[in-house]
Amino acid sequence: METLLDYNFYISPSDMIEYCFCKRFIYYMKCLLIPQFEEKRYKVQKGRNLHEYKVQSNVDYLRKRLKVIDKRINVELHSQTHRLKGVVDEILFFEDGTASPLDYKYAKYNNFIYNTYKTQMTMYALMIEETFNVKVHKAYIVYFLSNNKLVELKITNRLRDTLLNDLSKYQQIVSGYFPPKTASNKRCEDCCYRKICIM
Repeated sequence: METLLDYNFYISPSDMIEYCFCKRFIYYMKCLLIPQFEEKRYKVQKGRNLHEYKVQSNVDYLRKRLKVIDKRINVELHSQTHRLKGVVDEILFFEDGTASPLDYKYAKYNNFIYNTYKTQMTMYALMIEETFNVKVHKAYIVYFLSNNKLVELKITNRLRDTLLNDLSKYQQIVSGYFPPKTASNKRCEDCCYRKICIM
């Protein structure tokens, strides 16, 4: 019988980010079980340092600006319904009884939110709703390289439906479906599976 700790077949935000990068990435890593070898690039390491920094940082202005009444940091989440798992940087609880995930990015804000970020925050929203039995209408992203700019993302029905559709396709790949390669050849140049991938 499956327990809450049987996470081997649960999907994390990192898994879905790799899925968005290229669906074949998931095929090689999750279906064929060929491990990836992550290079210690500058931004990757800086991103990890950021997570250490933000835990020590006190963002009291959020309580005033967003009417936050409670905040939890580095919360482990899961959803049995959607088979999701992850650790969210912060969960903000509001006066109206709703909640929101907040994530820190070592990046600049260029007046738009990447689809990978939208996917990640929508996953957190579903997990928060199931774990805490609250509604999630919005998510927040703090862009470290834009002077800690706080950006709001509405968790719409369209984002939810898109995520559920992608989760279904993800499961098909893990079950053995060989997907087409990414439409961006530039992504292939930096992929750890490029030498074994059938173009």
